[in-house]
Amino acid sequence: MSALPPLDWPEFLPGWVWLVGAGPGDPGLLTLHALNALRQADVVVYDALVEPAILAWAPQAEHLYAGKRGGKPSPLQRDISLRLVELARQGKRVLRLKGGDPFVFGRGGEEGQTLVSHGIPIRIVPGISAGIGGLAYAGIPVTHRDVNQSVTFVTGHDQTGSAPSALDWGAIARASEVIVIYMGLKHAATIAAALLAAGRSASEPVAIVTDATTPRQAVIETTLAHLPEEAARVEPPAIICIGRNVLLRQALDWQGTTRDPAPLNLRDRSESA
Repeated sequence: MSALPPLDWPEFLPGWVWLVGAGPGDPGLLTLHALNALRQADVVVYDALVEPAILAWAPQAEHLYAGKRGGKPSPLQRDISLRLVELARQGKRVLRLKGGDPFVFGRGGEEGQTLVSHGIPIRIVPGISAGIGGLAYAGIPVTHRDVNQSVTFVTGHDQTGSAPSALDWGAIARASEVIVIYMGLKHAATIAAALLAAGRSASEPVAIVTDATTPRQAVIETTLAHLPEEAARVEPPAIICIGRNVLLRQALDWQGTTRDPAPLNLRDRSESA
């Protein structure tokens, strides 16, 4: 095999903050730019969902925990952002390491705005979001041309921790064949009721994927009617997927038991789950 061509790796300069996505969990899903950042950083400010094995790739750096988990004592977002400013002004190479992608329900945009407003130079390194990569590890494609031409990503809670009242659940229910919900366990009953009231079928397939892409990954397959009771049985972090694409797991569950399922008639929208 021929050697890979050398890459023009960006230099992590003192006083910069890099907002980096760590991916959904599996260290192998880290991007090369993220690995390059880890190897150069002076300090890594990391989230709760970052796997410890990823931090081990930055042994030269100081590791500072800044995780935010629902229902548990967590640092204020403003304090985290200002801490990044403070570290950068000390001349450190500051790596802000966030689970998934920093701009997908990760507050990376807020932190970036604070840094820029204080004159701190930044670099954005995208990561694989759990709503895509996590479902793929569960054998669930986010899109499939026989199933859906749209997918909607939503958060399961707003800034107050309540179910997001600003979302038009009726419009989402009618317009999107597949709905992927981040951080939705706590308000699963409220969300399911809103979608059912808007006309989604009680028998619509649903998957709950917990600890996606890690050795602890577990998948619950259920229906929209039973989502609340199933969600109450598991602990976060979890991704909830609602839609007929969940049925594809019967054939694509590459990490589970080998199956030889009957062909799925995915084009028949009237087929019950």
